[in-house]
Amino acid sequence: MLRILRARLQQGYRTIRFPEEPPVVPEKYLGRPQWDGGKCQGDCIACIQACPTGALSKSKGAVAIDLGRCLFCTDCTDACPAGAIQFTAEYRLATRTREALVVDNRPYALAKALDEKARKLFGRSLKLRQVSAGGCNACEADINVLNTVGFDLGRFGIQFVASPRHADGLLITGPVPKNMELALKKTYDATPSPKIVIVVGVCAISGGIFEGHPEVNNGAASIVPVDLFVPGCPPHPITILDGLLRLLGRIE
Repeated sequence: MLRILRARLQQGYRTIRFPEEPPVVPEKYLGRPQWDGGKCQGDCIACIQACPTGALSKSKGAVAIDLGRCLFCTDCTDACPAGAIQFTAEYRLATRTREALVVDNRPYALAKALDEKARKLFGRSLKLRQVSAGGCNACEADINVLNTVGFDLGRFGIQFVASPRHADGLLITGPVPKNMELALKKTYDATPSPKIVIVVGVCAISGGIFEGHPEVNNGAASIVPVDLFVPGCPPHPITILDGLLRLLGRIE
């Protein structure tokens, strides 16, 4: 027992101090992209042509980037001859609406908290049932990381449960193929009301690289109402945690 206590003391405090302190992201982390209009060369659309999911568009000389379709693959930055598009270290990406995921000349609208009644219900204790709807396991892996000692999701009162009947809401990943449509509907119906729905990753938002495929529903919003969108491919655990805490009104 003494050896165990000594080893624990030597390990020190291993849980990150977010949100009290800003998180430390890796040097090569790819966060929210930004477009510099001053560098853009006239009618050049090299970045738009390079994007594999059609996440970029150009109107009246300005480029818009749809994070709901962006794979964070850097094909656009590699293709841009002027370096007008760059990925920043900004980890705050979650929004309350699908439309707010578009990065353009307007301020980015980060997720707002639930209404007061919902915060009283879920603010101190939120149980989520995770639904992997055809995902590749990248988003699922980063969600699992939140349960490790480094992030300790449980300290915020947020936990994952085995049954939707024990849940306050769903956290959905994957592009929702047709063979998961009924399962997702049944899981949503089995979750007691009031309930919330969170979608994590570009696939769950728009279908990702599978968007438009006849066997895919292009994300979860076409099946169930969504309260929080967390973009990324996959999103960093900090991005997911930041979105959850903003939804609950724990940070602004």
